Amino acid sequence: MTDYPKTLNRNHLFARAYRSKLCFVSPFVVTYVVRKRGGDLHVGITASKKVGGAVQRNRARRVVKAAAYEALRGSSGSYDVVFVCRKAILSKKSTFIKKVISDHLAQAGIIRHTRSQ
Repeated sequence: MTDYPKTLNRNHLFARAYRSKLCFVSPFVVTYVVRKRGGDLHVGITASKKVGGAVQRNRARRVVKAAAYEALRGSSGSYDVVFVCRKAILSKKSTFIKKVISDHLAQAGIIRHTRSQ
């Protein structure tokens, strides 16, 4: 696998993820996982206007992107993963969010959960 997962950028793929039964919720981020038959790992990140203005939404997406790419390093598989930022994420750093995202991905079976985090 390359350094970074591919970007999920089609609206119908996001909609398919939202309909997915595999969903993990925390006060900071919601993770939707869709298993695919073939292909690569794709990641999409969204933040609605409920999070805040453009500056806050961009910061939230940057934090999730840094955390998700660190958590997904070395993983492989055929999944679409969508992260939805929540307002509480604005007060957290990417190192904390990485632990939350790692828990979600481990529950989904995408990565192995390590206790050293």
